[in-house]
Amino acid sequence: MPEGPSIVILREAAAKFAGRKVLRVSGNTKQDIDRLRNRTLKAVRSWGKHFLLEFSGFSVRIHFLLFGSYRIDEDKGTPARLSLGFSKGEALNFYACSVKFLEGDLDEHYDWTADVMADDWDPAAARRKLRARPETLVADALLDQDLFAGVGNIIKNEVLHRIRVHPESRAGALPARKLAELVAQAREYSFDFYRWKRAYVLRKHYQVHTRQLCPRDGTRLSYRKQLGQAKRRAFWCDTCQRRYGAG
Repeated sequence: MPEGPSIVILREAAAKFAGRKVLRVSGNTKQDIDRLRNRTLKAVRSWGKHFLLEFSGFSVRIHFLLFGSYRIDEDKGTPARLSLGFSKGEALNFYACSVKFLEGDLDEHYDWTADVMADDWDPAAARRKLRARPETLVADALLDQDLFAGVGNIIKNEVLHRIRVHPESRAGALPARKLAELVAQAREYSFDFYRWKRAYVLRKHYQVHTRQLCPRDGTRLSYRKQLGQAKRRAFWCDTCQRRYGAG
């Protein structure tokens, strides 16, 4: 599943379509996509893991789920869930994803302050939300899109290693300094992820995700296929990542 930084990269690549008219529409979604034909795409936006195509009066939300993908100005040779054609033969193609129409103003659908990569990101609000969920595992909290829109499993594992916190720590047991570090690094690491992915070196920077040894102390990393309510893969170091609160 693409994490927030990957969606920002897509948003930037697709920005050239803003202000242009959709001339061709096709796809195997059950949504009424014919309504897009001959409509002008006002803006290309994103919120967390959601890619958003804004038209007058409504928007299209693309969520890539676990295996979704896209192509710009080319196709995969497989049926697209949604294909939008523009002038000069240019196109936006989406595969194996969720397509949904959002009616009205996008501001009615999204809290932009929860998006860790948005200009409107509000770390104080994130800290308040975390304190209101004292029994939540920090691994689950980081994946909660209401708190940290855009954070996915890679970012979760790497942030917790960076701040030396065990994934099964309770949010309410974190000292104020550690809670502040968690919130700050959710954003900072997301921008690191963005820069590394744009440079095609993201995997080289993994410290614990899919790794075997901790780069800080050489300890063999612990791994669980399903951890927390989110039941996502977790990698951590029992030597340098401290557990806060009951596990």
